[in-house]
Amino acid sequence: MPAPAPPAEADAHPIFRLVEIMARLRSPDGGCPWDLEQTFATIAPYTVEEAYEVADAIERGDLSDLRDELGDLLLQVVFHSRMAEEAGAFDFGAVAEAINDKMIRRHPHVFGGVTHRDVAEQTRAWEAIKAAERAAKPSDAPKSLLDDVPVGLPALTRAVKLSKRAARVGFVWPSAREVLAKLHEEVAELEAEIAVGDVDKAREELGDVLFVCANLARELDVDPEAALRATNAKFMRRFKFIEAELAASGSSPEASNLEEMDGLWEAAKAAERLSAPTPR
Repeated sequence: MPAPAPPAEADAHPIFRLVEIMARLRSPDGGCPWDLEQTFATIAPYTVEEAYEVADAIERGDLSDLRDELGDLLLQVVFHSRMAEEAGAFDFGAVAEAINDKMIRRHPHVFGGVTHRDVAEQTRAWEAIKAAERAAKPSDAPKSLLDDVPVGLPALTRAVKLSKRAARVGFVWPSAREVLAKLHEEVAELEAEIAVGDVDKAREELGDVLFVCANLARELDVDPEAALRATNAKFMRRFKFIEAELAASGSSPEASNLEEMDGLWEAAKAAERLSAPTPR
């Protein structure tokens, strides 16, 4: 393992300085006890969390916050790279080199002599290159089209990716109409299990409903995670309206009832419609 890096110099290139800072934090000789205790597994949840915080800053249009969150996400890459270097596997330079090579390899229309008629053809070529890369990876297990769709993805996102992979070989509903028909079918099956009180079967059927919803999102070219985040934000906005209206009358959600809160919910929706920009 390389010797602990010296203290980062203020005039060093920022990325090299960050690599040195992480090496110092992980040094057994005067490093940070918390950083020293971490492993790939313990840091992974933070990596996922930081990626979501980047997405949140983008959705809010907060570029100052985006800068900070991208820094936090970059730290995760440096952290994992440092642990890998300590294990003798690879370092940050190898990570950067690998992505450089991949970008050049996957963009022959930019760095090579290949030309594409349009974005759709370019996308097909991109997927073909990725498929060739997957096939070239050494593995003793039988290769499946679905093998490298990460298990750690949010389930809804993974469902979309799984269905996209299957769609490449024709295992796909012809249009959104057929997906909607399947959705109605799955909802009916869910209702039947709820009616008989079979919780395990209801859980399974609910999963089927969500999977079909993911397929519908794929068919409509909608990111289901983004759509659900937007609905979450809408729910929060409307519920806060309810809280504010109740507080103005000296009440609260705890002292209210469903009928009153539902009426305020409809008032929140009406207020949103009034404040929406008029289409030209």
